[in-house]
Amino acid sequence: MPGLYFEEFSVGQVIDHPIRRTVTEADNVLMTTLTHNPAALHLDAEYMKSTEFGRPIVNSCLTLSLMVGISVNETTHLTAVANLGWDEVRFPKPVFPGDTLRIQTEVLELRESKSRPDNGIVVFAHRAYNQDDDLVGECRRSALMLKKPK
Repeated sequence: MPGLYFEEFSVGQVIDHPIRRTVTEADNVLMTTLTHNPAALHLDAEYMKSTEFGRPIVNSCLTLSLMVGISVNETTHLTAVANLGWDEVRFPKPVFPGDTLRIQTEVLELRESKSRPDNGIVVFAHRAYNQDDDLVGECRRSALMLKKPK
C-alpha cells in the first residue's frame, strides 16, 4: 500500500500498522555491531545477569528504526520528499530479544511548506508497544511530503 499525500492526512488520525516484528538476538547483535556500539547492555549476557534486567536489552537504535520503518507503508512510502528530523525520542521500558513490537502512528500537525508549494510538512508521533501492550518507544517525526499531483 503506498503512503499518503499531504492532503490525505488529518490531525488526530491514528494508524495501527499491520506489520508486527519479533526482535531476535541476531537483530540486536547485528544493529549493535554495525553501529560500533560496544555497550555490554546489548552484547554481554554474563554481565547483564548482575543487572536489574538480568539479560541483554535491545539496542534502542533498533527500536527507533523499527518504529519508523514499520510505519512507512501506510504513511510515507513513495510520497515522502525527505525526513526532516526526529524529536522527543523516548524509551520508557526496555525491549528484549523475543519481544514482538507493534507500531501506532498519530498525526500531530500539518502545515504548508513556506518554500516549496508542492509540499507540506507532517508531524507524526510513532509509538512502539510490546506483546504485553507496554509502551517501549515513542518519537515525533517531521516529514516533508508530496502534495497530490495536479
